Amino acid sequence: MDAETETLDRRMTPARRQRLARAIQYTVLAAIVVVLAVVADWGRIADSFFQIDIAAAMFPAVWTPFWNTIVYTLLAFVFGMVVGVPIALMRVSAFGPYRWFATGYVEIFRGLPALLVLFLVGFGVPQAFPGIQYPGGVYGQVAIGLGLTSSAYIAESVRAGIQAVPKGQVEAARSLGMSHTRTMITVVLPQALRIVIPPLTNELVMLTKDSSLVFVLGVTTSTMELSKFARNELTANANATPLLVGGLLYLLLTIPLGLLARRLEKRGEPR
Repeated sequence: MDAETETLDRRMTPARRQRLARAIQYTVLAAIVVVLAVVADWGRIADSFFQIDIAAAMFPAVWTPFWNTIVYTLLAFVFGMVVGVPIALMRVSAFGPYRWFATGYVEIFRGLPALLVLFLVGFGVPQAFPGIQYPGGVYGQVAIGLGLTSSAYIAESVRAGIQAVPKGQVEAARSLGMSHTRTMITVVLPQALRIVIPPLTNELVMLTKDSSLVFVLGVTTSTMELSKFARNELTANANATPLLVGGLLYLLLTIPLGLLARRLEKRGEPR
């Protein structure tokens, strides 16, 4: 018996083993799908998630939180870029205090949950500094709260991009008489930003999802974001259809960004 098994193993080429393994995986997956299709109560699922009248009643009111979600995301991303790029430059600086400050900044805001940072910006800072006013109200709070967390990740991405630029580029610029600062701004940084476009796009996707945390700041009907609106509709209708609508609208934003990021990654791959 062992000899027969050994002979069979010898006859099984790597390609045949791979096809056999793939066939087994497809069989198991098909079996799981069949079991779920038989066991699931499709009528109850339809009643819970696919009530057309409830979904239709969410429009056009849902467009306000939808656009708010986009605005919150863009504001936080712009803030993150404005703060993150200088932090990245400080991370690679030859001046020690700059590096220490930037390293501490990145470690702190990468380690803190975005929800906690929003609480600190929305409630902690006003308590510590009474009378402080954020420009734009809730929009300013969101830009700073989510932007601080985002800037730490953006700084690390840009730092990696800077270090990926060939040293010969820097040496050539310095040989032409450029100062270190001018070399970084005019030669290194533009190339670094092109390199890190894919991870920056992924960061934009993450910020789109993190905008669902804005509700902790006490939003109103006009400043409400998408997830808060969906939860309110869920409570009002005692039905999960609003969650499905909200999820689809989030996907309407995140899927194109994800596809863009993958396309940019492929364009950046060496041929």
